[in-house]
Amino acid sequence: MEQFNRNTYKKQSIFEEFYHSCLGKAIILAILALLLGIVAIMSVPNESIMMIETEDNVRQCLQDNDSIKGDVIDEIVWNIGRTFSQADSTLDNKEVLEACWKYNKIETYSHTFYSTARIRNNTHTEGVRVGFGIFGIVISTVYYSDLVMNLGPVRGKYNQRLIQDVVVPDEYIGDNPNIKPYHYQGNPDN
Repeated sequence: MEQFNRNTYKKQSIFEEFYHSCLGKAIILAILALLLGIVAIMSVPNESIMMIETEDNVRQCLQDNDSIKGDVIDEIVWNIGRTFSQADSTLDNKEVLEACWKYNKIETYSHTFYSTARIRNNTHTEGVRVGFGIFGIVISTVYYSDLVMNLGPVRGKYNQRLIQDVVVPDEYIGDNPNIKPYHYQGNPDN
C-alpha cells in the first residue's frame, strides 16, 4: 500500500474550490446568463429597424416566390437567406407590392429581450409573426401563405343555393346507356 505523502499534496485555491463546487458552477452560469441578458437588452432592434427589415423581407418573399406556394422547406431556406441579405429593388413588381400593402399591415412589438413583427390581414386578424429581432438581427419568418394578395367574395348572394340546377344543353348529345346493377353470383364454372 502506498503511503500518503504530505509533501505531494497541493492545497486548492479558493477559486478552484468554488469552481468545482455545484453552487459555484450555478453562480457562474447565472452571471453568464445575466451578462447575455444585458447584451440582449442593449441590442434589441428598435421599431424603425424592425419595420424596415420586415418590409425588406416581405419584398424578398414576393420576389422569390416562383415555386409551389405551400412548400415549407423552400420557405425556411429562403428565410435563412433573407435574414442576411437585402431585396433587389430592380426586381420589384409594383402591382404586386401595391396589392400586398393594400391588404396587409405590419405591426412591430418591443419586448424586454427581443422584438417581433406581425402582419395583420383578413385571413390573420390577430396577426401572424413574420419577423423576430434579437441581438441586433432581424430573423425573417415570413411565408407567402401569410400574405393576402387579393380579396374577393367567398359566396354570392345571401340566399343563393350552393348547388345550382343542371343546365341541359340544346343540342343532342346521345342517350344514356342502360346500366343495370351487377351482382356477383360466384364463379359459374364451379
